[in-house]
Amino acid sequence: MPEAAQLLHSVFGFSAFRPGQEDIVRAVMAGQNTLAIMPTGGGKSLCFQLPALCRDGVTVVISPLIALMRDQVRALRAAGVDAGALTSGNTDEQTEEVFAAIDEGRLKLLYIAPERLAAAGTLALLRRANCTLIAVDEAHCVSQWGHDFRPDYLRIGELRRALGVPLAAFTATADEETRGEIIARLFGSDAPHVFLHGFDRPNIHLAFAAKDNPRDQILRFAAARRTQSGIVYCASRAKTETLARALGDAGHSTCFYHGGMEAEARRSVEMRFQQEDGLIVVATIAFGMGIDKPDIRWVAHADLPKSIESYYQEIGRAGRDGAPAETLTLYGPEDIKLRRTQIDEGIAPADRKAADHLRLNSLLGLAEAISCRRQILLGYFGEPATPCGNCDICDVPADVFNATDAVRKALSAILRTGEWFGAGHLTDILLGTSTAKTRERGHDKLPTFGVGRELNRAAWAGVFRQMMGRDLVRPDPDRFGALRMTDSARPILRGEAEITLRRETALHAAPAPMVRAQVSDENAALLAALKAKRRELAEAAGVPSYVIFNDKTLIEMAEARPFTLDAMMRISGIGAKKLESFGAVFLAVITGQTAPDLHPARRAVVGTAAAGVYDRLYQAQVHLMRGADGTRKHLSVDPSTLRHIAQRRPSTLAEMVQISGMTEAKIERFGAAFLDVLNSDGPEDTPLAPAKVQPIWVDTPY
Repeated sequence: MPEAAQLLHSVFGFSAFRPGQEDIVRAVMAGQNTLAIMPTGGGKSLCFQLPALCRDGVTVVISPLIALMRDQVRALRAAGVDAGALTSGNTDEQTEEVFAAIDEGRLKLLYIAPERLAAAGTLALLRRANCTLIAVDEAHCVSQWGHDFRPDYLRIGELRRALGVPLAAFTATADEETRGEIIARLFGSDAPHVFLHGFDRPNIHLAFAAKDNPRDQILRFAAARRTQSGIVYCASRAKTETLARALGDAGHSTCFYHGGMEAEARRSVEMRFQQEDGLIVVATIAFGMGIDKPDIRWVAHADLPKSIESYYQEIGRAGRDGAPAETLTLYGPEDIKLRRTQIDEGIAPADRKAADHLRLNSLLGLAEAISCRRQILLGYFGEPATPCGNCDICDVPADVFNATDAVRKALSAILRTGEWFGAGHLTDILLGTSTAKTRERGHDKLPTFGVGRELNRAAWAGVFRQMMGRDLVRPDPDRFGALRMTDSARPILRGEAEITLRRETALHAAPAPMVRAQVSDENAALLAALKAKRRELAEAAGVPSYVIFNDKTLIEMAEARPFTLDAMMRISGIGAKKLESFGAVFLAVITGQTAPDLHPARRAVVGTAAAGVYDRLYQAQVHLMRGADGTRKHLSVDPSTLRHIAQRRPSTLAEMVQISGMTEAKIERFGAAFLDVLNSDGPEDTPLAPAKVQPIWVDTPY
């Protein structure tokens, strides 16, 4: 490739290709469909920019962010390459300039956002421009398993077929499942040449720390790197603003960035970050994808990311120049709760949610690692590695202990309670803490009750968290987050395998500061499920979520856990109309069962004092339909008549006969029994009993 080598030097200023680039460039130049997975900072953009200069026609680059397109166009133009972008941020003059370059045959690279593919004139424009190659940056966005899914990326495969041109796709983070979906959606039956050139960024130092006054932890981390450019990622918009102020008060040059800002304000931050040295941007994940700033020296996460893919993509924005860079990721129990809630409240199908929980478990495993973090990180992407010498655990080996006995005790508690409870209740059992819940369920009588007193509550929280990270237990979404044992835990339970955990987490970690929860830990997963159902209904109806039920109603619903429509009717904020419209749907979320289809007469008294009376009248009637001895002619009472009796509560047969439908024959057959019901002190309703859980016996002394 003499021409490519010459342009590599004359246009881009490189004397040689970086590892992996040359083979990819050769394939793209030859017009082969290509999928390249390369580490962030590995030079992906050159792999389509250089072939564009060597090929006839225009290379169309589909890129996810305006900032990315603007940065690359500016760099290409500075290098003497005719490149342009058509974005919503263009001025009229900029757009006309791009059209003129197309008409004059000068343009070599045209950047567009995937959203533009939906425009009616896009296909005609690209044909007019003589598009001969499509390049897709951040190709993982096409995958619904990826962490930055963009629906408009789904149109790219159709565009490729319509134009009849080759396609080259690039991404930095894609596990095997994501790679498979990228290939299926972009290339179809035209299998691409796949180049997997590793995920390692050996220049980036990896570190995690449990939260302990996280604002001070971030301030100390930034203070030690004063004047260096850095990014702090936060889970919420509000936190970006407060943490940016704290950093500013500490003397740092800083600003915040999130999706709730005006477009002009976001562009100003992007411009400042490109142009100012030593600027710290405190941002949500809305910032950074495609920011081509080579000298970002550090990235900190003030909150746990949502997956390993997200984590690696975000830390990959540091050290693109290959020089040493550092990272710090803070995590705590509240982060895990947040990420679980985000998954459970989403509208994705159950299999997608389960996969997202597994991805989060993998990240927790990285956070709680007891051996080289880079080995674990690269292993997730299927890449073997030796200890890196450039992570906090390689710097200072973890203090570990044999946790086999503790884990067996925890597993025994899980199984002996039918896998129906979360870590909080299980810890009460292990510590022998007598609570209303342990007493009501008889768990204070279990052999496991009180066998874990050698650890304190914080230590058990660490054990359960690490068990989740090791995938020994998983929260069951069908049981509102109750922990269930996985097959990988069985060898430990049977005494066939041992396990080692971090001592500083399991034994000595101080409790992390907790945000005030809307509901108790045991009910948090149910509240998330209720909110997810509310969101689904609201989106289907095209109304705000609060029109269905407000948060207060859902919180009370999660805490009370009504098992019948009658009990649900007593939740504040639920009237007859809402009960009719949504009661059965939300009851199914709570009970896991379809609510019974009630007769209209029974539905009319749902939630009232007459409901339980109606049910007992109905049962009395069923018992006497053929008389006390079961041999008489069949006779029954109309449901509407039963409703009137339940509501009016006659105290004598003379009063009962006044109710429409109660004939002399029915008074004779049912009258005395009905009066017994009306004069008894029975329950107001008849709730469904929870399903019985069969005990699971295990060969363990606990």
